[in-house]
This record gives sequence, structure tokens and C-alpha cells, in this order.
Amino acid sequence: MVWTPHATVAAIVEREGRFLFVEEISRGKRVFNQPAGHIDEHEAVQDAVIRETLEESGWEVKPTGFIGVYTFTAPSNGVTYYRFCYVCEALREVPNAVLDDDILAAHWFTLDEVKAKQEQLRSPLVMKCLEDYLAGKRYPLDILYEHG
Repeated sequence: MVWTPHATVAAIVEREGRFLFVEEISRGKRVFNQPAGHIDEHEAVQDAVIRETLEESGWEVKPTGFIGVYTFTAPSNGVTYYRFCYVCEALREVPNAVLDDDILAAHWFTLDEVKAKQEQLRSPLVMKCLEDYLAGKRYPLDILYEHG
């Protein structure tokens, strides 16, 4: 069997002291996550974070910095996920945006509200990415080179 990790993106979007989160159903449970998802074949990583944020939250965003790459092997399915996490600026909410089927709603949470939902976060990477953002971790967007 060939080990096949999953490449994903996530967006940390802060506006007026609140963070953009999505409420979704994962494995039959209601969970909270940053806008995040899989990178499509032949898709640039930055394009994926823009697309996923729009599809999951209805917000157009612009990546402004890179926070890091995070790995997590989900105990529920044994899949290893590589998460490319970006800082993004909220540009505008798209009126009547159609969200992905598993998304229940988009929310703007304070840090205290996120901490209160810690047991409902989709994975430990959700809080780790937010903590790194709050600690000021930022890398320029060109730290990730994509050939072609």
C-alpha cells in the first residue's frame, strides 16, 4: 500500500478582533474550523486558500502572509494531512454565496469564543494555527515556491 498524504489549506482571517470560522458536519458531528479544504489537482496553493474560503464561508479573501505547514494524522481514518496555513485579509462577503454542502454556517468568533469551543474544533491544528498567528508567526508569501 502506498502512503498518500492529503494536502490542505486553511485561512486565518481576522476582522475587528474576530476570526472567521465555519461550522460544519464532519463524520456526523458538528465541528468548527477555519475555512479550509483540499488543494485540487494542478491548483496553486494560494489559489486553493482563496477558493476554499469562498466556498466554505462566502468571503473573498486575499492572502497576506504564510503562517506555516502543519501535519496531523487523524485517528478516525489514519490519513495524514498537511495543512498550509495562510493569513488572509477579508475583502468582501459575497451576497447569496452558495456554500459547500457540509457547511452549516460561517461565524466571526472572538478568541474567547473559540477557546470555549475547543472540544468542538475539527482537529488540534485549528487552535495551533490560531496560536501561531497570535504569536506573530508570519512568513512572506514567496516562501512557498511552486514551479510552473
